[in-house]
Amino acid sequence: MIIDEIRLPIVLAPMAGGPSTPELTAAVSDAGGLGLLAAGYLSAEQVSARISALRGLTSGLFGVNLFAPGPPAAPVVYAEYLAALGARFEVGAARHDTDDWAAKLDLLVASPVPVVTVTFGCPSAAEIARLHGVGTEVWVTVTSVGEAEQAIDAGADALIVQGAEAGGHRAVFRDDRADDAADPLSLLALLQLIGAVLDVPLVATGGLTTGSGVAGALAAGAAAAQIGTAYLRSPEAGTNPVHRAAIGGAAPTALTRAFTGRRARGIRNAFMDEFGAAAPVAYPEIHHATAGLRTAARAEGNPDAVNLWAGQTHSLAPELPAGDLTRQLAADAKTALTRTLTRRFPAS
Repeated sequence: MIIDEIRLPIVLAPMAGGPSTPELTAAVSDAGGLGLLAAGYLSAEQVSARISALRGLTSGLFGVNLFAPGPPAAPVVYAEYLAALGARFEVGAARHDTDDWAAKLDLLVASPVPVVTVTFGCPSAAEIARLHGVGTEVWVTVTSVGEAEQAIDAGADALIVQGAEAGGHRAVFRDDRADDAADPLSLLALLQLIGAVLDVPLVATGGLTTGSGVAGALAAGAAAAQIGTAYLRSPEAGTNPVHRAAIGGAAPTALTRAFTGRRARGIRNAFMDEFGAAAPVAYPEIHHATAGLRTAARAEGNPDAVNLWAGQTHSLAPELPAGDLTRQLAADAKTALTRTLTRRFPAS
C-alpha cells in the first residue's frame, strides 16, 4: 500500500480554495511524505493542468482529493438567509453543482495517480472499482464509525479519520442539522473507536500542528498524520494574505455554516458571530452565493468578512518551507515517541 511506501508518516491535507498548489504538494512529496493536491472548486480541465504541473515538479508519490457531490437544497431553505446577507453585502446567486465529479473521475481513470482521496461522502463500489482498475488506491475521509464501515464496505483502501479539531469543512457524509446538534468526536476518541472495529490503515487528521501531536496520533493507531493548518504559512502555499496573517495568532476557532452552508472550523470573526446562528444547511449553494463577498473582503484586507479556515492549534503553525516542515514534523514525532518510551517504560 502507498502508506507503506512513503518514507515519512506525513500526509499533506489538500486544502481546496487557494492554499493547495502543485508546488506545495511537490515539496511534501519530495521530502518523503505524501502530498495531496486539491481538486475541489476546480473544473476537470483545471485539475488536469495542475496534475501535469505537479508531475513536472516531482517524481514522488502524490494523490488528488475529490469532493463527493451531495443533494441540492431547496431555495426556501436559504432564501431568508441570503436576504439577510444581501442587506449588508453584495450577494451572488445560489446554485447547486456536483463539483464536476463525473468528469474528474473520468480524468483520474484516464490519467491515473497513486491515490485518490474523497471528502464529503463515499464513492459507490463501482466508482471505487474503476479507480482500482487503473491501479489507484482510494482513501475516504470519515467522521464516525458508521461512515468508516460504509467506506470499507464500498472498497476503500484506507480511511482518513477527521476529528472535531480539524480546520475547514466537516467531512460528514450526510450534512444536516443532526450534525450540528451532535457533539463531534475528537480525533483521539475517533481513532480508538474505529481502530476497535476495523483493521485498516488509518490516517489521522485534526489539530495536528506539531511533531508531538503527530506522535500522539501514531501511538493511538494511525499509520500517518494528515496535516493542513501547519502548512498554511509555507511559502509554497497559495494562502491569501488575510488568511496567512491570521494563522499563528491567538484568536479562537469555531464551527460555522455562515460562509458556505456546510459546517466548517475557522478563526472566529464578525461575520461568523453575526450570521452563524441563522446559516442554513445548503452547500454548495451558500458557498457560491458568498464567493463574491469573500473575494472582495480579501482584496480589501478585511479579516472580518472572509472564511479563515484553521484547526484548533493554528497558533502553533510555523512559517517554514513545506519540505523543511515535513521533515521537522517527522523528526519531532520520532523524538517524542522515543522520549516517552524511555521515560515511561524504562528498561528493567
